[in-house]
Amino acid sequence: MTTLSSGKSVSNAAWFVGRKPNPRAKLSLFCFPYAGGNALIYRNWHAALPPTVEVLPVQLPGRGGRMGESPATDIFALAAEIASAFAPELDRPFAFFGHSLGAMLSFELSRRLREERGKEPVHLFVSGRRAPHISEALPITYNLPEDEFVVELKRLNGTPTEVLENPELMQLMIPLLRADFQICETYQFRQDAPLSCPISAFGGLADEHVPREFIEGWRQHTSGPFKLSMLPGDHFFLRSSEPMLMQLMAQHLNRIVAQL
Repeated sequence: MTTLSSGKSVSNAAWFVGRKPNPRAKLSLFCFPYAGGNALIYRNWHAALPPTVEVLPVQLPGRGGRMGESPATDIFALAAEIASAFAPELDRPFAFFGHSLGAMLSFELSRRLREERGKEPVHLFVSGRRAPHISEALPITYNLPEDEFVVELKRLNGTPTEVLENPELMQLMIPLLRADFQICETYQFRQDAPLSCPISAFGGLADEHVPREFIEGWRQHTSGPFKLSMLPGDHFFLRSSEPMLMQLMAQHLNRIVAQL
């Protein structure tokens, strides 16, 4: 069981949805969703990645089967909760993948684990997110009136049209989206030593919000190897270029496992 900052206890299994246990795996790959997303984003990844890897899609509070929990609004508190919850899962080598908000969370979680437990992932995969030290002078939107907030969601093109046009679904989603946006828009980078694990970064060639140079900035957050790959698509190339991303991920993971 994990005790959240709210005082509520949840089963550690609640953190993982669609997990396909693989006792023969040599590596665990924890996958973190983007703002408004949930663990189902990664439900098919196990079929496309090497059998030596167990994929653990992470379900954050406030979404899916955890809809009854309050979503996090502070990334450092969330990283602390995850570090505690994941402790039983870190008995074999592990790697993190995160897209957008998930990239920032996986980075802060890596630093938290280094500080608390003296261990890091063997590899950090970050996707669709500018390097954490690069600030962006964007307007605060998470606390906009609802009609203006919905306009912003439509502009970002990350929320499915069927959700935007369903008032009942939107009433469920808006608190989660506000919380996720608050995490992103209020994040303050804390200077610290680079991670020692390699970092592989992915970006979208048509992503107007996260251009190549912002992705390139991740290089300074590792003292190990760094690899940058740009894929066709906008900010959500994670979906539109999934086959290409899976091919690259499989290549990376095969090399990682071979070195374990």
